[in-house]
Amino acid sequence: MPVHLGSHDPDLDLTPGTTKSDIIGFLYRNDEYGYSPQEIHSELDIPHNTAKVTAKRLYDNEYIDKTPDGYYHAREDREDLYRYGAALDGLERMFADHGTAETSPDSVEPRTDTELGESAELTDEDIEDAVALVDTTSDEDT
Repeated sequence: MPVHLGSHDPDLDLTPGTTKSDIIGFLYRNDEYGYSPQEIHSELDIPHNTAKVTAKRLYDNEYIDKTPDGYYHAREDREDLYRYGAALDGLERMFADHGTAETSPDSVEPRTDTELGESAELTDEDIEDAVALVDTTSDEDT
């Protein structure tokens, strides 16, 4: 399968739906805060020990950073992980807005980003880019 060169990063070892991916998505969506393993456990509803061990591994592999007093947070220099988080958000929106059999494309109202005043409706290109990024990271795990 071809990879999208604008979003392909062979060094990312993440698979959507895994604890690693969930923690990355959470921290990069909330990059203005630091979280203890207990808070990650609570926010993501994962076992405390899993949150603690996974956050430590992500820190050791330089996916995330940690304050001296133990709060994990997004790294400002990891634009690849910000893109990954954005792709996850795009997929979540796609499945939330278009994923049920009860809704048709005509029955879904576009969401509006009030800050920008623009429609947040996904285009075919947005969907293809998000799927390409997720497929790329999934292919690396196999």
